Amino acid sequence: MSSERPSERPLAVMVTGGGRSIGRAVAERFHAAGARVHICCLTRGSLEDALAANPGMSGGIADVGAADEVARWFAEGLAALGGLDALVNNAGISGPRAPVEEIEDEDWYRVIEVNLHGMFHCIKRAVPVMKAQGQGTIINISTASTRVGMPLRTSYITSKWAVDGMTRNLARELGPFGIRCNAILPGIIDNPRGRRLITRLAEERGQTVAEAHERYTGFISTRSLVSCEEVADAAFWLASDAARNVTGQLIGVCGNLEWEE
Repeated sequence: MSSERPSERPLAVMVTGGGRSIGRAVAERFHAAGARVHICCLTRGSLEDALAANPGMSGGIADVGAADEVARWFAEGLAALGGLDALVNNAGISGPRAPVEEIEDEDWYRVIEVNLHGMFHCIKRAVPVMKAQGQGTIINISTASTRVGMPLRTSYITSKWAVDGMTRNLARELGPFGIRCNAILPGIIDNPRGRRLITRLAEERGQTVAEAHERYTGFISTRSLVSCEEVADAAFWLASDAARNVTGQLIGVCGNLEWEE
């Protein structure tokens, strides 16, 4: 990890949406390596479950779309960790699946509020800490779907396109201060949500789940789904000295998603 980190404490990492799926895998990857990790969750149940499974990890409840809740969570996290070396912005929502003209205004605003504003609220509070210590890394979880588009998911894709742009711009702005900023673009994740997606497609098309799975993975070069642990490994590498000259990059962990229906 960064040689500029104060030697008296382990790596300090904050992860949003750290109670399940990708966020939990990321938090546990750093925790297993000896980092001090502070997570946020939206629900008490997911927080308690993650902390019980990972003694020594800390966390709190926060809706990242609410600036005041992020401010509170950050203050708690900095107190618990004693600093901040890596911020992983993972929290997000999928939003509505509908033609653009049928998207309700409040659904559109909520997706942007969580997926984009949520990252901004966290980055805004992380940067002063990282600037003061002269180093740090910000890792934003985006989606490989921004590269191919996804009909009926305009609010989600728009929010993640903005995340990609913010990532590249912040790499320029923050690089002179020793702060790197990258985005990971996961593909179709092999988790309950990903499996529900394939099941829904099977029902819509009158196919078996196996047939839907084969069709869906047919648009992935490796013909395979992505595990949460693969995304976590990428985040861990991006926070390491091995990636000290990697910034402003949109890194796909997606098997090369060629297309998406």
